[in-house]
Amino acid sequence: MKQKKIMKHLFVIILLIVGTLPITVYSQGESAVPFLLIAPNSRASGMGESGTGIADDASAIFWNPAGLAFQSGQEISITHANWLPQFMMSDLFYEYLGYKGYFEAIGGTIGANIIYLNLGEFVKTLSSGPEEVGRFKAYEFAITGGYATKVLDNLGVGVNLRFIRSALAPFGTGDEKGSGIANTVSFDIAGLYKQPMLDGEFLTDMNIGINLANLGPKVAYIDEAQADPLPTNLRLGLGFDLLKSEFNNIQANIDFQRILVRRYQDGSSDNSFKALYSAWSDGSKLRKVTIGGGMEYWYGSPRLVAIRFGYFYEDPSFGNRKFLTFGAGIRYDIYGFDFSYLSAIEENHPLSETLRFTLLINFGAE
Repeated sequence: MKQKKIMKHLFVIILLIVGTLPITVYSQGESAVPFLLIAPNSRASGMGESGTGIADDASAIFWNPAGLAFQSGQEISITHANWLPQFMMSDLFYEYLGYKGYFEAIGGTIGANIIYLNLGEFVKTLSSGPEEVGRFKAYEFAITGGYATKVLDNLGVGVNLRFIRSALAPFGTGDEKGSGIANTVSFDIAGLYKQPMLDGEFLTDMNIGINLANLGPKVAYIDEAQADPLPTNLRLGLGFDLLKSEFNNIQANIDFQRILVRRYQDGSSDNSFKALYSAWSDGSKLRKVTIGGGMEYWYGSPRLVAIRFGYFYEDPSFGNRKFLTFGAGIRYDIYGFDFSYLSAIEENHPLSETLRFTLLINFGAE
């Protein structure tokens, strides 16, 4: 019999994937596959992990797929990050590969991405003693495809379909016959509205974006009775062009995010569709809403270099993540490079000193 401590160790790591251990039961640990919530690109990460209201590059398929509707050309986005650097685990890392391309024949833009989170290697032992009887690797990945188009000149809509695989362990615990491996699917629906504001160079445009992500069936590892809900996620974002001139441009974005998961004291949970309304009746009111926002400054014509900063806030009773973010970027010809740095306000925070590096290759976009 395999020791249950292996699965407990994995569970702790999963809880830490999106931040820190929750103070209450009803927080980040209430859903399966939380790796789907990790910000995938350095640009948005440098602005307080927000991007729903801007969504103007290949990462829009994550932040707001409707943003793809306003884009032209093709772009590839590649991100790497060593995850939870405070743990000093070299085999715990995050990889992201994204693509977007406009195709006139279908009247819109398609997007795709692959997200991979490597959780490292684990030792398998017997309950009778600490003797090692094997090793196994744990990982999770998701493959997403999306489509977006304009329904009005200033209104775009987008949808995503996603396949998810979570391989935590090739066996169950104790006498369980199943394994710690599960597959499922989810989908997203989103919209982005662009509103001109003022003529001239200051406060010229405002975007309003909304993205309802990860709707789908529960994730069942051992059996359906023990299935866990997906991290259904509602994002509302506001994006602003604060300064728009030939050589100087400033953008700002703020995201309001709420995980729509409803768990009960007996361990049961609602499916993602019922949780769209039942999650609001758990007594937390708006305290489960996280806020992330930031600004970026671009210099050059065309844009050449950027600096970014932001802030992320979560209520102390529901995760207590609070951190500052910083970033920079450079563009040359069809290539771009961004990086971001996360500075946690709390000491010894598992996400502190997280670095993300993103490479962009842009074909034919304005």
